[in-house]
Amino acid sequence: MTKETELQCKAEEVQACCCVDVGTVIDNTDLTVDFSQNYQTEEQAKEALAYLTQKAKNAASEPCEIVSHISQVDNEYNLKASFTFSCQAETMIFQLSTR
Repeated sequence: MTKETELQCKAEEVQACCCVDVGTVIDNTDLTVDFSQNYQTEEQAKEALAYLTQKAKNAASEPCEIVSHISQVDNEYNLKASFTFSCQAETMIFQLSTR
C-alpha cells in the first residue's frame, strides 16, 4: 500500500465515522436555555442580562421569550434567566455565541 492509498483509506474511514443525520441532533424539542450566575453588584447582573438579551435578539428570527429575575443572595446578586426560542437552531446559535 502506498502512502497515497493509505491516506485515502484513513480519510474515508474518518468521513464514514462522522456522518450523522441532522434530525438526530436537532429535533426541535430543546428550545429553552436556562441561565443562573452570581455577581458582586446588582449593576453587574443587569449588565449581564443586557448582554444576554442582545445575544438572544441576534440569534432569534422571531422574538425570543425572556423571563429573568435578579435577587440578592447573601452579599451577591443572582441573575436567573430563561430564554425560549422558536426553533432549536436558534437555541444552539445563542449558546455558542455566549461561550
